[in-house]
Amino acid sequence: MSFLSKLRCITIDVTGTLIAYKGELGDYYCMAAKSVGLPCPDYKRMHEGFKTAYSDMAKKYPCFGFAAKMPNIVWWKTCVRDSFVRAGYDYDEETFEKVFRRIYSTFGSAAPYTVFPDSQPFLRWAREQGLTVGIVSNAEYRYQDVILPALGLNQGSEWDFGVFSGLEGVEKPNPRIYEIALERAGNIAPEQALHIGDSMRKDYLPARSVGMHALLLDRFKTPDAKSWSQSGARVLPGLVETQAWLTAENSSNGTSFSSQDGQVSSL
Repeated sequence: MSFLSKLRCITIDVTGTLIAYKGELGDYYCMAAKSVGLPCPDYKRMHEGFKTAYSDMAKKYPCFGFAAKMPNIVWWKTCVRDSFVRAGYDYDEETFEKVFRRIYSTFGSAAPYTVFPDSQPFLRWAREQGLTVGIVSNAEYRYQDVILPALGLNQGSEWDFGVFSGLEGVEKPNPRIYEIALERAGNIAPEQALHIGDSMRKDYLPARSVGMHALLLDRFKTPDAKSWSQSGARVLPGLVETQAWLTAENSSNGTSFSSQDGQVSSL
């Protein structure tokens, strides 16, 4: 018996699992600055400035300002301004507004992202098997409304429901986000659901903590994959291998992904 026959739902992470960023953050910030006649910011300083600014905003106003009822564009404007300031670029208000609008519109489009070639086929295949497919992501509303559809990942053809932190007010690794997903899937039992992601801390552990099955994708051959495997997680290189594993007869004997079968696989 295949493991697939035990499932009613698959939930899946977005960034690093279904899609990836193209290029570097500095590419887009540089283009935005150049569009208003400014010199290109230093990539390294810009990257470090953004990491710190984003981390601070996420702590002060988690879930993109959900609890504070902060408009999405205000959250990002504050974050982007702080990113530039920390990188040593303190533009006047009019100049910054032009730069920010370019950045905000770019990251609200398909432009900075690429879809892994196995993503759409896997999602469609899962739904064809009668599974409910859910997106679980620490992302704001534009992923649901604009970005995923622009990338050809549409609700109704590739996925059935979404749980996005900016719309729910809860984010990974809080296990509650997985409980919400189970509710959206029809209040199914957690042992009938599998979550697929690329983070041990945000995907695998919290999904397992509510009783779901889970596996990790190692899209970029990260050194962490070995420790993931050693800790008991099943690690696969992509969704083609995931589909093959799910449909294999006697895969894991229908049990959860235990330390006995956790391994980096190249089926």
